[in-house]
Amino acid sequence: MISLYLAPPIFFIIAFVFSMLGMGGSQLYIPILYWMGMDFKTEAIPLGMLLNVVNSGSAAITYWRKKLINWKVAIPFAATMILFAPLGVWLNVQLPVKPLLVFFALFTAAAAILMLSGWKPKRGDMTPRGRVILGLSAGSGLGTVAGLIGRGGGSFIVPLLYIAGLEAKFAAASSAFVVTCSGISSFISHLATAAEPQWLIWISTVLAVLIGSQLGSWMMAGRMKSRAVKQVFGWVLLGVAALIIIKDVILK
Repeated sequence: MISLYLAPPIFFIIAFVFSMLGMGGSQLYIPILYWMGMDFKTEAIPLGMLLNVVNSGSAAITYWRKKLINWKVAIPFAATMILFAPLGVWLNVQLPVKPLLVFFALFTAAAAILMLSGWKPKRGDMTPRGRVILGLSAGSGLGTVAGLIGRGGGSFIVPLLYIAGLEAKFAAASSAFVVTCSGISSFISHLATAAEPQWLIWISTVLAVLIGSQLGSWMMAGRMKSRAVKQVFGWVLLGVAALIIIKDVILK
């Protein structure tokens, strides 16, 4: 467990880079915490979700101040994700660890492939009613996933918002708000059920992620090419997914 004290500097770097990509970083926080000795269900997932909330919430506040959040589209998404996150937490408590690890790995691999492909959907032009229906339907599924494995789902929310007709920057900003809301719901549900906080580690990693995300957002002005960063971290995520399947599912 001594290795857990290496988490703050490692997570500072992850938050610094992932904030440039508009992502929370829970896809790396959770497996790293698990490999450092934390229990996957009661420790790694709750803390990973908290760190995700810190990162996305910090970005959401900035976007809100710059009036980039499309509330009419974001609120239906956020509302259903808030409502369905506790369902995911309930499933998390009921299921054994190995199926959760497999699902986490597959979800991570899908996000990595989406990142590596550079796929960008054709921008849609949905009616206000269509946007609400999309938010309610997609939000329920992604909210359940958020509670189940501690993933915010930003990799999938942004393309859906783009399909709904939002421009790229408004889609990213609205996604940050949605991910923050679902993350808070998921985190509170975990805290109220099975979470086992280690407060020193929790506080130190939260501070590291907060500082890293703030510095990363300041650096976003253009010193790194986001496409190159996405390629590197896309392959990293694929490696993490493969390692979870091989090390923690097949060989364990």
